[in-house]
This record gives sequence, C-alpha cells and structure tokens, in this order.
Amino acid sequence: MKNELEQPFEALVEKFAELLVGDTSPEMIEKIKIWSVYNHIHKSMPALASHWNQSHPEARAEMRRLFEEIRDLNQEHKARSKNEQPAQP
Repeated sequence: MKNELEQPFEALVEKFAELLVGDTSPEMIEKIKIWSVYNHIHKSMPALASHWNQSHPEARAEMRRLFEEIRDLNQEHKARSKNEQPAQP
C-alpha cells in the first residue's frame, strides 16, 4: 500500500506546490505539507488548533510566518502568471 500511494501522493503535492507558489523544491514541498495539514486542522477542529497555539506560542509564531510566506508567494505567483499570459485576440 505504501508504494502504491506514496509516489502518486508526492506527485500530487508537488503539483499543488507548483500551482500554489510556483516552487517545487523539497523545502517548499515540506512547507506546503505543514501549511496544508495545519490549515485543515484549523478549519475542521478550531478548538484543537487553539489549544495547540496556546501550548506552543513559539511554534504558533513560526506557523504564522509560514502562512504569511505562502500567502506572499502565492500572490507573487498569481501576478507573474497573469503577466505571462498572452493577450486575448
């Protein structure tokens, strides 16, 4: 099962990173994984995320920096993509 799922899932995450921020480096893929899991927990179990934030204030600050980094990279990627599109006839 691990081999059947691992490679296709890694390819999915890599494509997600490419579409989200335009960077598929191993470091960015790891950041996207952390961001995605935390984002899901925050939306689906906000009490758990709040408890974790209170228990780990330093990690919460780092998570906030990660969210801001990914947001900024996404905005830059969208702007680059928009500027690179050919004009519509």
